[in-house]
Formats: sequence, C-alpha cells, structure tokens
Amino acid sequence: MTSPNLSRRQFLRRSGLAGTGGALGGLFSLGVEPQGVRDATVPLGWKIEQTRAVPSVCPYCAVGCGLLLHVRDGKLVSLEGNPDSPINRGTLCPKGAASYQLTVNPNRPTRCLYRRPGGLAWEPIELERAMEMVADRVKRTRDETFRRSARIDGREVTVNHTLGIGSLGGATMDNEWNYVQAKLFRGLGGVFIENQARI
Repeated sequence: MTSPNLSRRQFLRRSGLAGTGGALGGLFSLGVEPQGVRDATVPLGWKIEQTRAVPSVCPYCAVGCGLLLHVRDGKLVSLEGNPDSPINRGTLCPKGAASYQLTVNPNRPTRCLYRRPGGLAWEPIELERAMEMVADRVKRTRDETFRRSARIDGREVTVNHTLGIGSLGGATMDNEWNYVQAKLFRGLGGVFIENQARI
C-alpha cells in the first residue's frame, strides 16, 4: 500500500526499481553475466544529457498540456510531458508527443508556395507578397458578398454577414492565435468559423 504522501513519480520510480531488481535477480540465477547485461543497456536520459529544459505548452487542442522542451546548443533535441503541470501531470497524447516533428521534420515547408491560375507547378514567393495576396482576396470577396439584411420568414432582418469566406484554423495553432483569428473573422462578418482540432 502506498503512503498518502507518496507522489506518482516516486511510486513509479520505486515500483520500477523493485521490478528491475526482481527481473535481474531472476536473470542472474539463470547464469546471465551482470557485466553483459550492463553493457547492453543504454543509460537512462541519454537523449537529454547536457540540455536545458524549457517549460512550454502543447500547441494542439485546447487542453493546454504542459511540455518540457529539451534544448542543446539552441536546438530542440527532445520533448516530454511536464510532470509539474496540473493539467497533464507529465502525460501526452500521441499528437502532443509527436509535436517534436513540428520543428525538426525535414519535410516541413518553410516557404510560401503559389500556383498561378492554370499553372501546373508551385513557385516559391515571399511571405509579404503572399500575405498581401490573401488580404486582397479576403477584402474583395467580403465586399462582393457582404449582406446587411436578409428576408427571413417573410420579414427583413439585419444579418451583417458574408457567406463568401470562412475560417478553418489549423491543429497546430495555439489557443491565443485561434482566439484572435475567430475575432478577426467575426469582425469581417464571417459565419463559417471552425478549428481543425475539433474535427
């Protein structure tokens, strides 16, 4: 029976030590050489030796699980759930555990790409130009489709909306960005506002 003052981490550490000791005792009684077992094991924590742990928050869903980012020489080398977080207490879902790939994946696009109307190939363009193109298209679409009123059930009612644009937030956007994006599209009169993490 565990003590009421024993933390989850202490319980797991003690259980692991006891289980490992029992397993090794069984192996040694079978004639397994201790040095061979020692040489075949990898030291625990080899990934995070000589790193700086930076607390952070998982960028995916709205739960806000705590992360520990392990940084060495200015580069992310590993991440894990933050055991001090009251939200996830060191655990992560598969999506959160895979968020390491957000920064280290060599296949992650790092430039804006544009395919011209009727074009067959994507061409890299500058971020500033891409942002201007998006802003121009949003304004033009809103101006063309904005409705101040509509006839509903035989009477004219104020709607102040556009059905020509919508917003679908990405799963890697944090809560603060999703909040700002939703405010922006509501201000534009958008009706179709969703976050991909909910789908």
